Order: sequence, then structure tokens, then C-alpha cells
Amino acid sequence: MIRQRIRGLRLARGWSLDALAARCYLSPSTLSRIETGHRRIALDQLVPIARALDTTIDHLLEAIDDEDVVIRPEPQHRAGITTWVMSRESTVRGVTVAKMRFTPEHPASPELHRVHPGREWFTVLSGTMRLYLGDREMLVEAGDAAEFSTMVPHSMGAVGGPAEILTIFDQDGERAHMPTPGPPAAGATGAGRETRAPQD
Repeated sequence: MIRQRIRGLRLARGWSLDALAARCYLSPSTLSRIETGHRRIALDQLVPIARALDTTIDHLLEAIDDEDVVIRPEPQHRAGITTWVMSRESTVRGVTVAKMRFTPEHPASPELHRVHPGREWFTVLSGTMRLYLGDREMLVEAGDAAEFSTMVPHSMGAVGGPAEILTIFDQDGERAHMPTPGPPAAGATGAGRETRAPQD
């Protein structure tokens, strides 16, 4: 696997054996034998190879994860929104990928503006989304994407029927928008742990 990673990273950069060999101070023949498995890799060779490929020894030596690569998300429901979490908490660094389905039960409205730290990105898979950002109103059609700071008061919902989006939250966005497990606490709205923007 280490040999495959070295060769794969070299080819991804468009480098010949000669080009990588020059960068890590090895002969092209030595590097070729390393990649093809005809020579054992010594630590004093691995260090300059990793440095030349702009990676680390840890990444080159990373064990193969035999965990099932297929994710089978369970739908989570709240008023007008169904969410499927498409990423594993243990493998995604600080972000959550989710598919969300909006129905007219969850309309976009300036009266429902919320704010929280972070940024959000989404692309519309089907239907049309209405996005409010502060005083602006935008329609985001299927195939289009939107990215914005969530410190801008915002709300969004489907237009003219159901719409589905694929979205990426950072950690603050996940806390704000993902359904909270278990029954809602007294006085909760069921819309996650979002903070309403001050109203005029």
C-alpha cells in the first residue's frame, strides 16, 4: 500500500520517476525498485520521499480502514424537514455532510431568521429553494449552489413543492441545524438549537 501511495501521489502531480527522484535525492532506478516492490523501503528514504510529495510519513503509513465504506443514513424528521447524515463523525474533520428534504411545512420567511457562528454551503438536487440573507431574497434552482456566512440572519425553504439539497455544515452549523436526539425540552420549537436574530 505504501508503494501504491508513493506512485499514486507522484502520478497525481504529473511527475516522472526522474522528477521525483531528483526531489528526494534518490536515483530513478532506486525509486523505481521501491515503487515496484523490488527494494525494501528504508526510513531514511521514506522521509525525503514524503517531504518531496508534500505529505507525511504518517499518511504514507496509514493503515487501511476495513470499516464498511457504504453509509446507510437513517432519516431524521422534524416539521417540514427530513435529514439524512451522509458522513461519519469519526472520518470527517469538523464538517457534516447531509441531504435535506424541505416541504412547504417549513417556509422561508424573514420572521424566521436565525444566526449562528460559521459558514454553510448547499447545492440544490431537485426543486427550488428560497434563501433569505438579511434583507435579500434569492431563489436557488436545481444544479445551483449557495455559500454564506451564518452570522448573516438567514432562513430558507422550498418553493412550489418539495426540494432536496446536499449541504455541508461546519461544527457550529451542525449544532444549529441538525435535529437534537431525544424528545424536545419544554419550550423547544423543534427547529434545532438555533439562535433567533433580534427582531425590529
